[in-house]
Amino acid sequence: MKWSWRVGQVAGIGIYVHATFFILIAWIAFASWTEDQSARAVFVGVSFILALFGCIVLHELGHALAARRYDIRTRDITLLPIGGLARLERMPEEPRQELVVALAGPAVNLVIAGVLGAGLHALGGFEPGAGMNAFAGPFAQRLLVVNLFIMAFNLLPAFPMDGGRALRAVLATRMDYVAATQIAANIGQGMAFLFGLLGLLANPFLLFIALFVWIGAASEASMVQMKSALGGIPVAGAMLRNFETLRPEDRLSRGVELTLSGSQKDFPVLDRGRVSGILTQERLLAALAKNGPGATVESGIDREVEAADSHEMLEGALARLEGSSSRTIPVTHDGTLVGLLTLDNVGEFLQIQAALSGRPRRGRGPN
Repeated sequence: MKWSWRVGQVAGIGIYVHATFFILIAWIAFASWTEDQSARAVFVGVSFILALFGCIVLHELGHALAARRYDIRTRDITLLPIGGLARLERMPEEPRQELVVALAGPAVNLVIAGVLGAGLHALGGFEPGAGMNAFAGPFAQRLLVVNLFIMAFNLLPAFPMDGGRALRAVLATRMDYVAATQIAANIGQGMAFLFGLLGLLANPFLLFIALFVWIGAASEASMVQMKSALGGIPVAGAMLRNFETLRPEDRLSRGVELTLSGSQKDFPVLDRGRVSGILTQERLLAALAKNGPGATVESGIDREVEAADSHEMLEGALARLEGSSSRTIPVTHDGTLVGLLTLDNVGEFLQIQAALSGRPRRGRGPN
């Protein structure tokens, strides 16, 4: 994600912080100073929000490690002001597996709350007067309350939040996966509407949550429908067959020339007839800025690219394309480059298929 910085790694998963997260820290520091006008208040306020987001990282790691059990990698975890985002390569489509992955995050918050509660009880640190208040009482007690809130909030059936994914998994045991997704998405958008109303009346922060849920539900439902429509279609049926290639020894200026002369943005790089990588538009621009147009393509090539075979099913290739850092993956057959697969041409292919399926058949007239 752009404007994110890596701050560490846990279990082989990179942890990133988005730039907007620092705005939240600054706001917490300012609010704490305004309330008490002491360095101690600022320290406690910032420390609490950092501890809270530490719990959110553990929540996301719960999803990631549960997904790893089913051979699903997590690309990274990014902290945003509204929470954490674990980017899984894909969500499991087997309902039981999705249910486990969805519930793993809230389960982590429940465990954290249990550990904090046991510690407070053993040390006699509970303040009964504070009750379930996240803004008053001992530090650990407030953190316990917030973890219970995170667990409860994430279990709301607002797809694509954890509770919504769990709902979709349960529905998918009784009906078609696409239909289950659509029902969960409709419920999620309904809850997003309620979040928006509450945001207008009480807490403006809920407006951001409403926007996230509404867009996420619509996007996921659309993606699942698209994958369903691609079932049984080989990659060769949707790949681009007319494209340009580059060689490692070509100059970057050649990439500029090809970019400006057509609509192709990413170029496969062939070394002795075999695909050795991709020169994406982003890498081309970065290499131009750093080395100039006279540098070779080799200086900007991305060698960690996914590939697809022309005879494999389009659904599987699309899943790898979505998880790839590139918008384009090369299509090969017996090691020879035969095409390119991009999200744009898959979308166009689906539009054409939809138009053809909706075209009325012409019957024969009377003899």
